[in-house]
Amino acid sequence: MPDKIKIFKKETQERIDKQALNNELVSSAKEFFSLSHKSKYSYNFSWLGRPIIQYPQDLIALQEIIFKVQPDLIIETGIAHGGSLIFSASMLTLLDIMEGIDWKDSHRKVVGVDIEIRNHNKEEIMNHPLIDKIKLIEGSSTDEKTLKKVEKYFNKDKKTIVFLDSNHTSDHVLKELDNYAKFVSINSYCIVFDTCLQFVSEDSFIDRPWSEKNNPMVATLKWLKRNQNFKADKTIDNQLLISAAPNGFLKRIK
Repeated sequence: MPDKIKIFKKETQERIDKQALNNELVSSAKEFFSLSHKSKYSYNFSWLGRPIIQYPQDLIALQEIIFKVQPDLIIETGIAHGGSLIFSASMLTLLDIMEGIDWKDSHRKVVGVDIEIRNHNKEEIMNHPLIDKIKLIEGSSTDEKTLKKVEKYFNKDKKTIVFLDSNHTSDHVLKELDNYAKFVSINSYCIVFDTCLQFVSEDSFIDRPWSEKNNPMVATLKWLKRNQNFKADKTIDNQLLISAAPNGFLKRIK
């Protein structure tokens, strides 16, 4: 690696470390997230034509992770409008193009799981130009029949990333972690979304069953205590500052 590139990477990491210690900046980021979450800021974006209910900062982090891991498979629980599936499919397609592979014939796939894929969303996903990259599975993400369908796409010799973004109650997320973390390759990631619910005002989700004491963060912290193969990658939290998944970028280390 050329010296200038090494220097730039070193300076980047130093900036990230420094900003994580900047109390004023960190406090401002938290305040922005709290206010923007209440106003449904993350609902304002789309990816290649499909709504994607994510913070832009998290999408940048996912792009960096996908490029670093070079996965063969991405498993997602929670489909909604399909924007995240399209995002993952586009990232896998770019990996194929960079390797000179015909993306339509490539083995790389994204598998989306949801207890209910609404017809209008399914139609849009099925008609999207990147549909050849996507496999849809309808059913509860923690149901044994659903898991068996997911396993058909899994190969232990291939690299896999997992996104958990369905039911956000702590019990459900804990079950998902127990069932899906096994698919994650060493040095790859399981990303638990909406761990942020631990910190935002409950009146921003009054019609949902999750709460300050019943959410993905509670499940993640509990799960990490008994799973030494994973650790929360805090460097990503420090890099983003604004994220719907604080403490949720779980890296498999062994």
